[in-house]
Amino acid sequence: MTKVLVLYYSAYGHIEKMAEAVAEGVRSAGAEVDIKRVPELVSDEVAKASYYKLDQAAPIATPAELENYDAIIVGSGTRYGTVTSQMRNFWDQTGGLWAQGKLVGKVGSVFTSSATQHGGQESTILGFIPTLLHHGMIVVGLPYAFQGQMGLDEIKGGSPYGASTITGGDGARQPSAIELEAARYQGAHVAKIAAKQSA
Repeated sequence: MTKVLVLYYSAYGHIEKMAEAVAEGVRSAGAEVDIKRVPELVSDEVAKASYYKLDQAAPIATPAELENYDAIIVGSGTRYGTVTSQMRNFWDQTGGLWAQGKLVGKVGSVFTSSATQHGGQESTILGFIPTLLHHGMIVVGLPYAFQGQMGLDEIKGGSPYGASTITGGDGARQPSAIELEAARYQGAHVAKIAAKQSA
């Protein structure tokens, strides 16, 4: 059975919720999925003072685990137009996997969030894709076959590069129904491609 890892970092719970939707999509395509998160880098004191969501149930991943999966779907909020330092730090520890070509031919995909509609969602995903390519991975996005990213009926995340959500400046906005649908579509799309690739 195709094995997919949804690997995320979520300070306030928005990416956690998107990760769960991505995993639902993976399961709907008949693949096995694990949801794991990267380690927090800030102290408990800072996390509590900043109102981080500290009750996330997903286990902490280690870089060595990545080679056990046929596909890795990465989720991270945007920080000044790029992934969080927590996600970057995790992937900066994958040099051993890179040197041995352990991720070559596996499928990679990215989803994100930002506080505002133009807060760096596309640059965050596009900026992370070179990491996947350096590992020799096959990059998969969110094709326009998912029609939910079209239209002007509501403010929403999503692009052909990957699913995304908009949190609002105070973080009060949760992922919308269409954004969660995009995440599920992306998860299923990646799982189907990974199944074909691993076959």
